[in-house]
Amino acid sequence: MSVLGCGTARVDRVAPVLLVALSCAGLMACQGITVTTAPGASGAVTTSAVAAAPGTAAPGTATKGSATNGSAAKGSAAKGAGAPATAVLAGLAVKGRAPMTGYQRTLFGGGWADEDHDGCSTREEILRRDLTAIVDGRSGRCRVVAAGELTDPYSGHRIGFRRGATSSEAVQIDHVVAVGDAWQTGAQQWSAQRRIAFYNDPLELLAVEGDLNQSKGDGDAATWLPPSKAYRCSYVARQVAVKARWGLWVTPAEKAAVARILAGCPDQRVPTG
Repeated sequence: MSVLGCGTARVDRVAPVLLVALSCAGLMACQGITVTTAPGASGAVTTSAVAAAPGTAAPGTATKGSATNGSAAKGSAAKGAGAPATAVLAGLAVKGRAPMTGYQRTLFGGGWADEDHDGCSTREEILRRDLTAIVDGRSGRCRVVAAGELTDPYSGHRIGFRRGATSSEAVQIDHVVAVGDAWQTGAQQWSAQRRIAFYNDPLELLAVEGDLNQSKGDGDAATWLPPSKAYRCSYVARQVAVKARWGLWVTPAEKAAVARILAGCPDQRVPTG
């Protein structure tokens, strides 16, 4: 869930990129990032950043891509929709919740992975996929997100993201099917490699408001839903898609909760990427 930024502020509208860059440059405790401004070929001011603190990308293996450091990130919101969510839900196994016995988050890799070895972790890929008005930074070989704007899908709030040791938590990466929930619905039987791949699957990940990510915890649709009712159909459809992809089951209460939401949007389809 951890992400990096230079400071944070919730805003009512997108701030100009230059203003974000200058704000970032003024923070001397910004883990070594230096943001510079220079006129581009058209005369417009462009931004760049160098010398970020090392160690921001966690080791591991998983499926991901990069919009600026390789292929486009898998799971991008630009990808199409699949089968009707109600049909996919009907195909999921229904069982009781297994105990949390033996659960440790480190069993899913203990951090973000970098399968393509470009120096950028899955976290950085999701930030670049989901944020706008991005100001680039550099951490080793990775072109990281130093600052940007998030329209939080869970609340509709506009949040300014800035990379920094204490500011990053304003924007976090949510596992749409919570890791603890996955453990209790099939993942405890998986190999370590499969758990790492699940943990880093872009279909399973969204950049969201940090406080809401924390309030969700390990809840499923029966115990936690996004405050934004307009997003709930999309949210449960993504959960259904993830559980179908990874062979996880749903509990009776979870299936009933998802079905109630989808009854209000019968044409909702699952995301495919």
